[in-house]
Amino acid sequence: MSPRAHRPALPEPTPSPADTDTVLAGVGPRLRALRKERGATLAGLSAATGISVSTLSRLESGNRRPSLELLLPIAAAHDVPLDRLVGAPPAGDPRVRMEPIEQGNRTVIPLSRRPGGLQAFKWVLRPGERCDPAEEQRTHEGYEWLYVISGRLRLLLGEHDFELGEGEAAEFDTRLPHWFGAVGDHPAEVLSLFGPQGERMHVRARPKSAR
Repeated sequence: MSPRAHRPALPEPTPSPADTDTVLAGVGPRLRALRKERGATLAGLSAATGISVSTLSRLESGNRRPSLELLLPIAAAHDVPLDRLVGAPPAGDPRVRMEPIEQGNRTVIPLSRRPGGLQAFKWVLRPGERCDPAEEQRTHEGYEWLYVISGRLRLLLGEHDFELGEGEAAEFDTRLPHWFGAVGDHPAEVLSLFGPQGERMHVRARPKSAR
């Protein structure tokens, strides 16, 4: 249920050669600081990335010019965005560029930018969307937590049918077939936290048949 694609961001202003040299000069110290922060050795990082120890050492000392081919596997090994290595000061910019993604009757707004790990989204679900449980429910690895900000939400989990109102929450293993959408004549606004871990399901809502 969680989106995997984003609209392209607006292009950033093209830096001058002097600006580029300044940015690249700061990459080595950031690489060394990040590696030490994570408690990693050059040998361990080499094993995780496939980059030789000597190349990693030269990158950190500034004797090797950084390239995407080198920085991308390092960023992946540390589980950080690329701009953590090349484009941001140590404190970074905490603001998230919230770019809506339109998916039929629903709008998804990413609220986090870190790849992998826990991710946050806001969903705006418009009424009128129908679901055939046999065809529309999806499964994937992960674990999801939903909180209804406004409106009413219908949540299908396999053979179970739940309805949540404002202020109610649900959490479930996404390896279970699932689907959710707005109930009634008004949109539903939902906060979603999605993580890769599969855990036991705990649903905090009453089945419609129990109401």
